[in-house]
Order: sequence, then structure tokens, then C-alpha cells
Amino acid sequence: MFDNLSDRLGNVFDRLRGRGALSEQDVREAMREVRVALLEADVALPVVRRFIDAVTEKAIGAEVLKSVTPGQQVVKIVNDELVEMLGGEAVEGLNLDAKPPVVIMMVGLQGSGKTTTTAKLGKFLKERHGKKALMASLDVNRPAAQEQLAVLGEQVSVATLPIVQGQQPVDIARRAMEAARLQSADVLLLDTAGRLHVDEALMAEMKAVAGISSPNEVLLVVDSLTGQDAVNVAKSFTEEVPLTGVVLTRMDGDARGGAALSMRHVTGKPIKFAGTGEKLDALEAFDPKRVAGRILGMGDVVSLVEKAAATIKEEDAEALAKRMAKGQFDLNDLRTQLRQMQSMGGLGMLAGMLPGMKKAKAALSQSGVDDKVLVHMDAIIGSMTPKERANPALLNAKRKKRVAAGSGLQVQDVNKLLKMHQEMSRAMKQIKKMGGLKGLGALFGGGGMGAAMPGLGGPGAGGMPGLPGLPGSKK
Repeated sequence: MFDNLSDRLGNVFDRLRGRGALSEQDVREAMREVRVALLEADVALPVVRRFIDAVTEKAIGAEVLKSVTPGQQVVKIVNDELVEMLGGEAVEGLNLDAKPPVVIMMVGLQGSGKTTTTAKLGKFLKERHGKKALMASLDVNRPAAQEQLAVLGEQVSVATLPIVQGQQPVDIARRAMEAARLQSADVLLLDTAGRLHVDEALMAEMKAVAGISSPNEVLLVVDSLTGQDAVNVAKSFTEEVPLTGVVLTRMDGDARGGAALSMRHVTGKPIKFAGTGEKLDALEAFDPKRVAGRILGMGDVVSLVEKAAATIKEEDAEALAKRMAKGQFDLNDLRTQLRQMQSMGGLGMLAGMLPGMKKAKAALSQSGVDDKVLVHMDAIIGSMTPKERANPALLNAKRKKRVAAGSGLQVQDVNKLLKMHQEMSRAMKQIKKMGGLKGLGALFGGGGMGAAMPGLGGPGAGGMPGLPGLPGSKK
């Protein structure tokens, strides 16, 4: 989402870092560029003014301009102010300590992703907090809205309130409250109806439902792709409904990021969650420090470790670590790691979360390497016999031709995969102890994926030469 803004800010700060000393004029010129970048990212004007004034005031101080590394000091100030703009310290999730059932009311306009987010949140509460949840759809206007939540409930294994045709939202809320008590549910999620725009009927319905259910949390679901309109919607809801937090959906999209950067200032409420994809597990707690780090190209290793912990089974990781420590790494092991990468969000997301990998991520995009590459490599390995996967040395020219035909790719793609495996095998033989990511770091280091991906090799990324491309890439 923040790619364009991140690129603009990165260029500004690269110039600042390249200077041995900074003058007040240098800082003010840089801040003018930052101001333009924020406005082009669709950040609300009052928020931009406040941000630029705060950064400028701190950056032109004597302790910055006379420091040994003034450029780095300015970047730190910008990072701190970005964190503040996004809400400061991360909010400790939801208020789940109240007497059950804890009622969470989901509000927002139609099309914001409210129903899907309700299901994601139900799954999140069940898996991360061990809570028993009940979901109820109060949307009687949108065709099949209630059926949609029921289907999603089955997919995430969270109970939904049975549908009673013709029942109105307030009556559904009453029935949901009673059902939650009878079922001893810890949490009741109310998916309220939306409209195409804010109107009196919508607000009256919201207030009536809130009056019946006395929600512990009222979460406004906002589509990040709507840009500045999202800020206007948030402002309207804030004036009418007692919001406790915001959920930003489609944070993985190509929006300019202004909605996320403006939301806290406009609503005065914390951003509690961010939807990061279409999958029903693509919901994460919003942490201002981590998001600021991503914007400034500092990465987000903490989130990467969390994704690894949630995706990779500990026993599998330990077994692989032991094999790697012995210098054993066959194509079955490579296939396992490729599938783990897919589960964790793909190449682009992982590269974007590693410090210093911003340029590598751009290189991946420009070279035509995308997540289809992982699918292609998996297909190649899947076309091999068990013996060939365990012992790649068996793959002679005839076998490679058969594997290529079976995977729908070319022999040269098979050769690229085998060369990548050889590079990784050499790297694995040097590994004596695995770190926190249980081997995933090797995929990006010199000799691993870094040696195979254009842009991930070379100085600053392990010093390993990049290969011409990956199986199925455009190069």
C-alpha cells in the first residue's frame, strides 16, 4: 500500500544521509518534498501540516544539525512522528475482559469488507485468544448478506446465528444476545448493515442496535482503497456512533496510504486491526511502530517472525534444522520451504518485511518475478519421482526433459531450479545452528534465494551474484 510514499521518502532521506553536514535550509527543503509526498499519498491536509511542523521544529535543533550523523537523526525524528501520526503505542487489542458475552459491533459502509472482516475477527479470536464466538448478520438489505456470513462461519469454524427470514435488525440483535448466553459464547460479533453512503436511516439503525446490545467494542470497518473518502466516512460515523476503534481493510492493495495515515487524527480512535489479504487468516493487529518501519524501509522483522511462528509447525522446523545442520537439504526440503513462503504471504510480502530489502522488492517486481514463480517451482519438483527429489544428481538430460513436460515448463527452468538448490545446499552445509526463523533466513541470504532472485544478490544483500531469473519468470 505504501510503496509510492515509501519510495518518495526513501529518495529524500538517501540525499540527507549522503551529506556530511546539514543546514536549516537543507532540512526545510527536504520537508517540502516530504509534504508533497504526503499530500500525493492522499493524507489529510491538517494531518500533513501538523506532521511537517513537528518534524521541522525538532530537526532544525542544534543537537541534530551539529550531530555526527544529522541525516540519520532526521530519519529517526520522521520515524517517531510517523509512529505518533499512526497512533503512538500499539493498542492492546480488544476489551475482552468484560462479563461474557462480550459484544463487538461491526459498522461501516456497504462494500468496505465488513462481513469478511467479521469472519476474520471470529477466526482471530478463536485461534489467538481461545475464545468461543458467535457471529450474527443484521444486514437484511443486501441480498444474501446473511447467507454469506453463514458460509464464512463454516469456513472458519465459528458458529453463526440461524437465519429467520423477515426478522429486522433490532430483533435479530435481541435473539443473538439470548443465543450467545445460552451457548456460553465468550464473544458475540454483530455484523450490521451498511449503505452506499452515510444517511439518517443507517445511523438510526446503528443507534437502535447499540441500544439493545450495549456493545463493548464498536469497530468501524473502512476500505483503505477509498482514500480520502474513507476519512470523511470515519468522521461521519465518529459523530454518530460511540466508536472504540478502526479496522482498515485491503491494506495489501495499491492505495496511496492516506487513509491509514489520517485515520487516527480524524477519529481520535486507534486503528486496531488491518486486513492484509483475501484469505480468512489475513488479519493482523495494527502496530504503528511496525507500519512506520515498513514505510521508511526499515522492515518489520517482528511481524515476519510472528508469521513464521503461526505458519510453520515447530516439529517440522526442528526436523529441518537438524537436517540442515548435517548438511542435508534435498528437493523435498526445498519444496517444504517454498510452500511455507506461500503460506506466509509470498515473495513480495516477505522481502518487504526484511530490513534493507526495499530495493530488492522493487527489483523483483521489475524483473517479472512474482508469486507464480513459487507455484512453478513446486510444479517442477512435483513432476519428479521420489528418488529424484531425494537425489537430484539422478536428473540427467532425459529426465529433465520429462520433468519439464510434466510441469508445463522448459528444461531451462528445471536447470535454474537445480542450480538454486545447489547454491542453497552449499549455504546449508555452513549452518551449524538455526535462528529464530528456523531456516527461512537462508532463503534470503547469500547463497539462498538471494543467489537466485534478480536484485536480492549483489552487494548489500549477501554479496552473491544473482542468477538470470527463476523458473517461470519473464527473464
